[in-house]
Amino acid sequence: MVLWSFIAATFFGLITPGPGVLTTAGIGANYGFKAGLRFVLGLFVGNNAVFFIVAAGLFATLEAIPYLRMILAIASLLFLLYLALKIALAGSKIAFINPTKPPGFWGGLMLQFINPKAYAVNAFFLSNFPIMPDAPITEIAVKCLISNIFWVPIHFLWLGMGVWLQKLELAPKWQRLINITMAVAMLFVVGLAAFVAKTG
Repeated sequence: MVLWSFIAATFFGLITPGPGVLTTAGIGANYGFKAGLRFVLGLFVGNNAVFFIVAAGLFATLEAIPYLRMILAIASLLFLLYLALKIALAGSKIAFINPTKPPGFWGGLMLQFINPKAYAVNAFFLSNFPIMPDAPITEIAVKCLISNIFWVPIHFLWLGMGVWLQKLELAPKWQRLINITMAVAMLFVVGLAAFVAKTG
């Protein structure tokens, strides 16, 4: 019963829009499948790294140091703002952040390290649903496997949605509106995830 509860929580926790999937859709919509695939690969590696950082208790230690927590928060905000602007300005004549060059593997990797939702969701998965309380290492491995089973198709679904939008060849004004909407939504869910993490 606990296992099925964990599977359900994993599905709903990952399907909920966050910075990763929204950025993936935005890259797919503006730069195509190959660029999106490189970004998703970076997200995948980064998400698993964050999973084990949380499992090892390193993030809790970092969060306990006030000045490091502030540095992380500022870095998170700046990088997420940068990604949001790249999506919002893609196809625009305003090019002060080079919107024609998509964030690739390293962009996806870095995003997960400063993505508040990644830490909050993984911490929730690991601190709840005791599947194998007598074998914590095995439990961590099983939870990581189940998480990835959902994580991969969900991110490819969002990438596919973005590529589909690209193929529609919408008028420039509608494309810009979609870009701006995705960028604003990304920043909104970042703020929400950060708020939940601080008050939860």
